[in-house]
Amino acid sequence: EFDVLAGCIRYWPVEIGEKRDPALLLGPIAVHPTRQGEGLGALLIIETLEIASELGWNRVLLIGDESYYRRFGFTRSHASRLEFPRPYNPDRLLARELVPGSFEFCSGMVRPWSNQSTAD
Repeated sequence: EFDVLAGCIRYWPVEIGEKRDPALLLGPIAVHPTRQGEGLGALLIIETLEIASELGWNRVLLIGDESYYRRFGFTRSHASRLEFPRPYNPDRLLARELVPGSFEFCSGMVRPWSNQSTAD
């Protein structure tokens, strides 16, 4: 019997704008082709968003299709004042608040984590 990795998900710490608001960037997420359609990707997203919240993260970003990720709470509206390094399609930059209102005063360029971000 062999153990096979069925799926994986990755989050990257990033910071937003001049205030260096901390956030997580979700991606990539992948499910082995033989296990697709079983809900593993959704389970990975749901479970890891809960863990991110428990760890104190307030906001999460991703690049993807809003029609798919909306069911997990990601919307374009939360990301409307954010910029992402080119090339990217602004219509695919999505965000989810883990804490209500966490994007209210958040704007600017999304950059790699500098380890100097301020806590919310």
